[in-house]
Amino acid sequence: MWRLFCVFLLCCSGPLLAAPALTLKSARQTVTYELATLQGQSGLRGITIPNDVAYNRSMQYQALPLAPLLRQAGFQPGDQLRLVALDGFAMTADAAPFLNEQGAQAWLAVENPQAPWPPLKPGKPGAGPLYVVWTHPEQGKVTAEMWPYQLAMIDRVAPLEERFPMLLPDAALPRQGAVWQGFAHFKQHCLACHSLNKGGDARLGPDLNVPYNPTEYLGERFLRQLIRDPKSLRWWEKGQMPALSAQSLSDAQLGELLQYLQHMAGRKVTP
Repeated sequence: MWRLFCVFLLCCSGPLLAAPALTLKSARQTVTYELATLQGQSGLRGITIPNDVAYNRSMQYQALPLAPLLRQAGFQPGDQLRLVALDGFAMTADAAPFLNEQGAQAWLAVENPQAPWPPLKPGKPGAGPLYVVWTHPEQGKVTAEMWPYQLAMIDRVAPLEERFPMLLPDAALPRQGAVWQGFAHFKQHCLACHSLNKGGDARLGPDLNVPYNPTEYLGERFLRQLIRDPKSLRWWEKGQMPALSAQSLSDAQLGELLQYLQHMAGRKVTP
């Protein structure tokens, strides 16, 4: 959830130097595009994003359709993608929506260094140099986490459940029950910034189970308030945790998420 602004990239192998480039790593090959190469692509065109997730207003970009780049690199609809940003944000998602070229469509917005995008907040960097934006997101299941800015890498990975078994609830619990449903919400809304039991790709926000789970020091009322409106509970100048609205996560789904966290408080693992 937190998008702190750093000058390094954290991924599975440790820190990498920040660079204005995009690395695509499929099962078939690894391709790196320098910023100048992306700016010279024939498919680059101007697009308008009426309700930009990062800027919360209408924005105009020079952008490339993301699907052709992914296909050229060897990605397939059944792949799991990990999208990693320069600030440590890392989200895992099915490749299929990013390969779609009708309805909800992903674009790679490419910043012109001579005309940089505005700061996300006063005194902060902008969303560049590379930013995944969507046209017609309402026509697909496109969440806010699927708009990573300061993008540095997209790679093919094994499913989260295989790579990070320490995230999993008790296998004896019903898969359609509240705890497992809460795990699904956690993967979608929290894991892009947080780890749990030190499992997960992101290194942006604090771990949510070790040494303590938030359900162990915040009552349900204040934990709900923290998730719905973080700055109404705790404020600091560099805090970047966004509000999670009822449109993104219903009250019932939020309750399931809290049940997952409560359950995992009894399943602490330190790998």
